[in-house]
Amino acid sequence: MLREGAERVRAGVDVAIGVVETHGRAETEALTRGHDVIPRRQVAYEGRTLPEMDIDAILARHPQLVLVDELAHTNAPGSRHPKRYQDVEELLAAGIDVYSTINIQHIESLNDVVASFTHVRVRETVPDRILETAEIEVVDLPPDELIERLKDGKVYVPEEATRALQHFFSKSNLSALRELALRRAAQAVDVQMLDYLRSHALAGNWAVGERLVVAVNELPSSEGLVRGAKRIADALRAPWTALHVETPREQQFGEEERRRLAAALNLASQLGASVVSVPADSALDGIKAYVAEARATQLIVGKSARSRLFELRHGSIVDRLVRETPGVAVHVLPMIGEAPKPAAKPKRVFGSPSSYAWTTLMVAAITAGGSGLFHILNLANVALLYLLPVMVAASLFGRWPALYAGVVSSLAYNFFFLPPTGTFSVNNPENVVTIIVLLGVAVATSHLSARVRAQADLAAGSARQNAALAGFLRQLGDAANEEELMQAVCAEIARLLDVRTTMLVPSPDGPELRAAYPPEDRLETMERAAAGWALDKGLPAGRGSDTLTASDWLFYPLKTSERTIAVIGLARDDARDTVRSDQIPLLMSLLDQATLALERMRLGEEMRGVAELRERDRLRAALLSSVSHDLRTPLTAILGSIAELKHKESNPLIDTIDVETQRLKRFVSNLLDMARVEAGALKLGIEPVDLTDAVASAVHDTRATLEPHPIDLQVSPGLPLVRVDPQLFHHCLINLLDNAGRYADPDTPITILAERSPGSLALSILDQGPGLPPGREREVFETFRRLEGSDRSKGGTGLGLAIVKGFAEAMGLEVEAANRGEPRGARFTLRFPEALLVREPEDFDE
Repeated sequence: MLREGAERVRAGVDVAIGVVETHGRAETEALTRGHDVIPRRQVAYEGRTLPEMDIDAILARHPQLVLVDELAHTNAPGSRHPKRYQDVEELLAAGIDVYSTINIQHIESLNDVVASFTHVRVRETVPDRILETAEIEVVDLPPDELIERLKDGKVYVPEEATRALQHFFSKSNLSALRELALRRAAQAVDVQMLDYLRSHALAGNWAVGERLVVAVNELPSSEGLVRGAKRIADALRAPWTALHVETPREQQFGEEERRRLAAALNLASQLGASVVSVPADSALDGIKAYVAEARATQLIVGKSARSRLFELRHGSIVDRLVRETPGVAVHVLPMIGEAPKPAAKPKRVFGSPSSYAWTTLMVAAITAGGSGLFHILNLANVALLYLLPVMVAASLFGRWPALYAGVVSSLAYNFFFLPPTGTFSVNNPENVVTIIVLLGVAVATSHLSARVRAQADLAAGSARQNAALAGFLRQLGDAANEEELMQAVCAEIARLLDVRTTMLVPSPDGPELRAAYPPEDRLETMERAAAGWALDKGLPAGRGSDTLTASDWLFYPLKTSERTIAVIGLARDDARDTVRSDQIPLLMSLLDQATLALERMRLGEEMRGVAELRERDRLRAALLSSVSHDLRTPLTAILGSIAELKHKESNPLIDTIDVETQRLKRFVSNLLDMARVEAGALKLGIEPVDLTDAVASAVHDTRATLEPHPIDLQVSPGLPLVRVDPQLFHHCLINLLDNAGRYADPDTPITILAERSPGSLALSILDQGPGLPPGREREVFETFRRLEGSDRSKGGTGLGLAIVKGFAEAMGLEVEAANRGEPRGARFTLRFPEALLVREPEDFDE
């Protein structure tokens, strides 16, 4: 990344380093030279100062390209975004290109795969969508060469490298990680290529990466077929889709066939497949069309035990798929078990009695009309009249009534119009041809009519699903807040699928019921357990799934790329399956849209909160700066007048005015200092400082506040000097001493203690009083925060300790607050790391 950035600099591109982790490697450190490095901001966390990427400084600098190391990094609490990849997304949205780095084990979809052979679960992950929109360059090294780099200290410092070689970076692990990286890069390129092909309407499957489709049907062995497809997909590390083709034959399915189909599609969804349902005249046509559209490279179908006679009559769909899908590898898996029984035919498959009655009446009417017009029509024209009942019967009643109309029309034409009339015999051979043509037209018309009716039914079903999705999205778009959105999701899913629905979200006390339709007050223990499992694992649970099947509810997770945000519960009052097979694709689409709507609303609320915080911080900074500057001028005049009065006469009232004015001056200084801290306008002048002198000076300047308290000074003159900004350090000590003097119990001593420990030096100020509320010690450093129920609630503005924290972190110090043991009270500590201590005399000249 650094070499690539250097090449872009030489090409005239404005490049800056946002964050690069060298980990003590000299080789990496050398590569950063010559780059414009944007300083990191310091974030205090649990008594430590953590350097984090300063996204605001990068946005203000606005380079053309920024280098950001460790994309999967988790930011310190209190940062704008919890993850560094979210910082990168904000930079991209601002028009700044980003080069970043990531290890293969940090990709979300591969996290569990890596853990399975390394036995190390990496907690910091990046969602796959980040890689799908990026240009990927794989840094590929043979395992032996990488191991040599580890041993040479070019990856980790020697001690860490030795531990890594013994555990995570063994040769077998490195080989497996290398293969995963190459496969994942190929998949990302494959996705980008498919997007290009679709946008430019190019044909072909372009088999750069593997894409699997498994055809699922209602046969008993379909679940085994799905499991086999999952094993093949895992072996190829390829995405896979479970395809169900809706054909007119499904109208003949009984409840058992529908149940088996629903079970197979549910299993595919649980195993990670995309579930797709497409309408088509035949299974063969549907499979061929979808394979071409999805650019599939591998097709998995099942071979059932059919008789030879059946294959001679109907043909083999497997053989035709092999012949008619060039460029696609067809896997044929045996469908173990007995041959499928014919689907139960619904009643009146040959038509209702009324359809035949109406057909007979139409033929009789045509016969009567033809008889009346026979004196002006010839035989050929009369024959054409008989096509009318055939076509009407085919359109209204279907195939079999149309065939009946053809036969009856032929007989009526022969009996009433062909000589010799009144008999079924035919004298003229030409009339035999007319009868045969009439029957042929009847058969063809009935067949075409049946196909058109079936296609119309499929189109109507697809239109209903599209209309349902459109209406669902419209309802979600009308929701004003998260509660309304959740209720709308439950109500619409309940209406579309004819089920009862609930929505639960994670909470510290387990799944929390947030919406339901019809309204539900509570769920039983088993239902809550199933909902909790679905939330934790991100998989369906409950009735009809493979987990906690004793529950009356079936729970589906609503998952984003990072987490499961909620679960939807479905239930029926009768004993039927919760979701029919033909409803599963619609349900999956509804759940996807509900997830997107919930995540979009939550992100919108977060962005509004961020905008409000920014505006509040801006107004507060402006107010602090304005007030502090406007008060300094009159204070200067007042202090000058007091000095003049004290010079002329001695009066206790003048001394009191002087003390309070000095206190007001410190308050105004605090306001100005706070504005400088928040604006990032501090300018440091680091130099060696003697702690003894610094503490004595601070005690002298706060003598009025500390007057009732004896000072116990335990700062040894032999301590090393410290590297700080003298003015800022003086302000820190004044604020800490002023805090102790105002809040300690009357006449109790205030202790100033300096302690040397390996790697650091600590300067502590201890008072005797009620102390701080347990567990809230860090809150005292927040701006304008005064803790109730403690000694920090007595007067004050809540600025002094916030300024201490800001100044200390600017100088590289750590500041801590804690309660004392005996005697009770508060303890505030400034901790100097080893790097800020002057150990040798020659350090003065650096």
